[in-house]
Amino acid sequence: MDLATVLGIVVGMAFIIGGILIGGSLSTFVDPASIVIVLGGTIAGTFVTYPMNKVKEALVVVKKAFMTKNLKPTETIDKIIDIANIARREGLLALEEAAEGVDDDFLKKGVMLIVDGTDPELVRNILETELSFLEERHGEGRSIFDTLGSLAPAFGMVGTLIGLINMLKTLEDPSTVGPSMSVALITTFYGAVLANLIFIPIATKLKLRSREEILIKEVMVEGLLSIQAGENPRIIEVKLKSFLSPKQRSISEDTNKEGVGA
Repeated sequence: MDLATVLGIVVGMAFIIGGILIGGSLSTFVDPASIVIVLGGTIAGTFVTYPMNKVKEALVVVKKAFMTKNLKPTETIDKIIDIANIARREGLLALEEAAEGVDDDFLKKGVMLIVDGTDPELVRNILETELSFLEERHGEGRSIFDTLGSLAPAFGMVGTLIGLINMLKTLEDPSTVGPSMSVALITTFYGAVLANLIFIPIATKLKLRSREEILIKEVMVEGLLSIQAGENPRIIEVKLKSFLSPKQRSISEDTNKEGVGA
């Protein structure tokens, strides 16, 4: 479970509710009709925009925002260096046996392409094509939440317009203006909260998760091509660590020193 996502939503709602309670009553901000307009309109607009199967896939994708998957580029680099050492000692054909111990399907596919003697340019094309479609699939799931984030405030405004129209019908009674205006604005409030606390942040989190996964796959592609080219494992390690941030490189170096010391 990704505590940051859950904590952010819970803390955000707590501050909003706390602010409401400080200035008034929570019941003032509860209006079933407004909830129906905002949620119903947002969901309906999303169904109009995307095919049903894409919306169902988004429900699966959203788990990535709430579930923590430990993606560690340093571990991937270590695994590639192990494979490079095997190739250097025993040759590329020996990698077929080493591939059996590889958990990542993308890396395993790349290793088997090398074992089969595939042309390096073709290996790059195959792996980069798979990367491209992976990124596209991630983008489709993320775009649904971007759409939800844009539709929620819009339907909040629709609800406000409905409320204002109803208010104008009873404008001859001044005592109804204040309460009617309050109810009219609640839908805008709902739309803004849904968009800025849930939908847009989830879309951004999914983009971050996708970028982390794509980075690791790019490291794999570069490492596999370097192994196929017969480069020295130490050179490959230096090359692959250039993908990492200075902090990640420092952590990797500290881990390697501890391993040597042990």
